Amino acid sequence: MFKRTGQGSKGLAIVALLLGMGTAAHAGEERVLYASLGDTTRAPIGWIEFCSDNPEECRGGASQPRDIVLSQTAWRDLSKVNRWVNENVKPMTDMDHWGVIEKWSLPTDGYGDCEDYVLLKRKLLIDAGWPREALLITVVRDRKGEGHAVLTVKTDKGEYVLDNQNENVVAWTETGYRFVKRQSQSDPNVWVSLGDGRPAVATASAKQPYR
Repeated sequence: MFKRTGQGSKGLAIVALLLGMGTAAHAGEERVLYASLGDTTRAPIGWIEFCSDNPEECRGGASQPRDIVLSQTAWRDLSKVNRWVNENVKPMTDMDHWGVIEKWSLPTDGYGDCEDYVLLKRKLLIDAGWPREALLITVVRDRKGEGHAVLTVKTDKGEYVLDNQNENVVAWTETGYRFVKRQSQSDPNVWVSLGDGRPAVATASAKQPYR
């Protein structure tokens, strides 16, 4: 769709415009469960340094929490962003990329690890008019028990996850992950611990609202 190299912020702006995000109202259906919030906790390693290097991506301060109205259009656009970023960014560890163990960065050169995918998806959606209060960077333990980052989208039908390990947008209850912490809806620079309240083996039956 776009070249990976040499496009930078121009490429990000173009794809955001082409996606034409919409959040039209849709008749509410039964909501899936939300992850329960705990106390405030430390930001993940790499976040503070990323904000120091990219203050425009972290500004905001306290605001009113907002959820997306999950219309068919909004669902299609979430799916487009998730798939486009997954297809156009190649996985590369921070050690191979930057020579350090952990570094958060926007993958403008076409390479990155899990949190870099998340940062790009979040940026594309915010640049297209989606409220940042509904787009929350989230730290999880994956099926192997390893640390991983995903983007949680807060909607009127529950919480959905954009993940570089899955081309589909899925309900958080269907990821098989253990949720650890995420950004607060009220302030992107405040992080809160999470407890999903499920048994060790997930048995939730929440499905994608649109196919």
